[in-house]
Amino acid sequence: MKWPAIGGLPMSQKRETKEIVIIGAGIAGLATGCYARMNGYRTRIFERHNLPGGLCTSWTRKGFVFDGCLHNLAGSSPSSKLYRVWEELGAAPGWKIINHKEFTRIEDAPGRALTFYTDIDRLEHHLKELSPADAEVIDEYIRAARRFAGLDLMGMLVAGPGDVLKMLPRLPSVMKWMKVTLREFGRRFRDPFLRRAFPCVQYDLPDAPVAVSLAFLTGLHRGDLGWVEGGSLALAQALARRYAELGGEIQYRARVERILVENDRAVGVRLADGTEDRADLVISAADGHATIFGLLEGRYLNDKIRNYYAKPPGRSPMSLQVSLGINRDLSPEPHAMVLLLDEPVTVAGEARDRLDLENYAFDPGFAPPGKTALKVMLETSYDYWRDLMDRGRAEYDAEKERTAAAVIGALARRFPGLGEDVEVIDVATPLTTERVTGNWRGLQAYASSWKDGLLGGGISKTLPGLGNFHMVGQWAGATIGLSTVAVMGRKLVKEICEQDGKRFVTTVG
Repeated sequence: MKWPAIGGLPMSQKRETKEIVIIGAGIAGLATGCYARMNGYRTRIFERHNLPGGLCTSWTRKGFVFDGCLHNLAGSSPSSKLYRVWEELGAAPGWKIINHKEFTRIEDAPGRALTFYTDIDRLEHHLKELSPADAEVIDEYIRAARRFAGLDLMGMLVAGPGDVLKMLPRLPSVMKWMKVTLREFGRRFRDPFLRRAFPCVQYDLPDAPVAVSLAFLTGLHRGDLGWVEGGSLALAQALARRYAELGGEIQYRARVERILVENDRAVGVRLADGTEDRADLVISAADGHATIFGLLEGRYLNDKIRNYYAKPPGRSPMSLQVSLGINRDLSPEPHAMVLLLDEPVTVAGEARDRLDLENYAFDPGFAPPGKTALKVMLETSYDYWRDLMDRGRAEYDAEKERTAAAVIGALARRFPGLGEDVEVIDVATPLTTERVTGNWRGLQAYASSWKDGLLGGGISKTLPGLGNFHMVGQWAGATIGLSTVAVMGRKLVKEICEQDGKRFVTTVG
């Protein structure tokens, strides 16, 4: 293998530089590669797909772009501590950020609507207009929001000791609201509509802590957590360009088949075509289950890791995606909506009383002029779709068609005549995700707790008994969030530098 040259190093030092193989060109793998190159390590990324991004991706169907990942990006504002990370990774400041005045709008069939404004004062006024009798409950939530407003909670991922000290006075409030779920808080409202609508403010996650909604609300209030124009793939491609500018190399359509181990130390990888690449360190930014039980054949485990993978969730939020190309301009409509249905609709074998949809009319690159890309996200079971596929592709495809028809029919109650305007239908199931990205059971990893999920507490960043090996990304952190895994790549390279007695450095792209 020919490794990329390390610019600025004397020839006598070049061979002494550590060589690192990274498996997977998702956000975590790209971030790790970028920071490794900034610090003089030779790197190569092997990616099974033909594009960067992993789960952070989008695809095009007949002129419509369907996004599979991005919602709100922490660190999109220069006021956030995470902004520096996106500068280092080459995404900012060249990106265009779209900040919405609404986080989401929740509507019921009779026409009542809860608009979750990103301006806290406006939200307070709106809630009290909806239900003056609930002023006491509303005041409690708004007081908490104002208390959170000075906190850059996601920015704590890269905070220094001084930032932590500043947060300490607000920590009791954070901990209080981590113990109350949106569903539980919703029950405090007297108004029947608000009781039903409030738990829907944080996607389809009614059992998320209230602290999560407060963190989102206050981040949006500060102008952070915006949308990157172009969506998920545009963000991933920006990082891939930065990695290339730093001298890194990505080999696409290169599926790693085995991590090579000698004397309980990772020494490289073997690809599906039989070629081998040797390295001083191997870093997997790929699916955790495939890495541990496939590439390493389950040889390096402890009870924590074994138990984590033995109990995957039976259902996963937002794992069934129905994307529609609409011959209609929906730009006057909210960019994110929850429709509370008066009559449940059966989708994927389950009665659904709500639909969560995203309207991409605000991003000019997502559809031809006068048209709109629309996405509906649903919780579903991997086993349901796996059983259908095992019975035959025809049954699986037929259920996808029924799913799309049911969703379109339900949407037509809110958008009359919508069915006649549908030009493109794309249904992605957990099996689709598994096939395209290699993610086990089509999962985007899963947090062992909400605290881990937000801050990357971790499951398996290393493996017991295996040297020269690291894991990074959503599976390694049992976490969610693009910013979270980007920071994990940064921290890993910093740890490697410390082990090598090197000063960790970063540069801005």
